[in-house]
Amino acid sequence: MYTLKKSLGQHFLKDENMCRQIVEALPVTPGMQLLEVGPGAGAITKYLLEIPDVTFKAVELDTEKVQYLEKTFPAIQGKLINESFLEMQAPFAGPFAIIGNFPYNISTQIMFRVLEWKEQVPLVVGMFQKEVAQRIAAGHGNKDYGILSVLLQAEYRIEYLFDVHENCFNPPPKVKSGVIRCTRLEKPYEVKDWKKFTLLVKTAFGQRRKQLRNPLKGLFKKEFLQEPIFTKRAEELTVADFVALTEQML
Repeated sequence: MYTLKKSLGQHFLKDENMCRQIVEALPVTPGMQLLEVGPGAGAITKYLLEIPDVTFKAVELDTEKVQYLEKTFPAIQGKLINESFLEMQAPFAGPFAIIGNFPYNISTQIMFRVLEWKEQVPLVVGMFQKEVAQRIAAGHGNKDYGILSVLLQAEYRIEYLFDVHENCFNPPPKVKSGVIRCTRLEKPYEVKDWKKFTLLVKTAFGQRRKQLRNPLKGLFKKEFLQEPIFTKRAEELTVADFVALTEQML
């Protein structure tokens, strides 16, 4: 058997219908490479292992779970990486999709890591705390729209797929959950300097209630700060607006 580790944010799915629904949200193509993040006790892993003509790997930090998975699912032998997703090297050469019931305490960091690998990751299906899933999927003008929304939507089309009830888990988390799918845009926005783009978005949302002229005053020439766009608040700007402003930064 295995123990649940609160320090790793472990809440394991126990509802088989929900497990299948998550796996079915992944568009499978023959020969695709697939990484599961945080397989835990193997709730969706067992279904992923059944997908034909897919090269599968899973990354799991908890050594106890690695041993449990190897004993329970012989087909996973040689496919487990006992490391932190946040510290590992890319698990495949070439493109790979990512799926997982992401540990909620590091789910935003997981998506920042996905952005580092965006050239290699065309597809992500992930379960998050519902609030985080809604933030990622939110459009401009929405109170949930924020840093992750803009950065991810510059590269991916985001779909909020469905809610997952607390009772689908052991132990039931105190928060609601949601599953989203991120599909790489055929034509991602042309962000010439990701460092500047990220700085702009983080700075703008750092004081989201203020007109942009205040938080962004150190990033642009004084004259340019007189443009009408700087009377808006961060959540009013589209992804395209942020991309265009990046071009004008000092």
